[in-house]
Amino acid sequence: MSNINFKDYLNEQLQDPEFKKEFENETTKLESAIALTKARRDSGLSQRDLSTISDVPQSTIARIESGANTSIDTLTKIANALGKKLNVSFS
Repeated sequence: MSNINFKDYLNEQLQDPEFKKEFENETTKLESAIALTKARRDSGLSQRDLSTISDVPQSTIARIESGANTSIDTLTKIANALGKKLNVSFS
């Protein structure tokens, strides 16, 4: 079996419309997870601290930071607790 370059393999897989759709969905969730984690850490807060000030369970914050899906309402509560505005865009 020969070695396969990951980027080449991914580009090949992205030619499949179903794979591309799922890949983009997961990428969006992970980008949200990274954004939340960064905002929380930049504010010097633990998940527990953020849970307390946002009235969102710590387990929910952990799930979001792990890339799980969540609602706009939950993200808005968290953003407000961080003193930030939630921006959603389609690009």
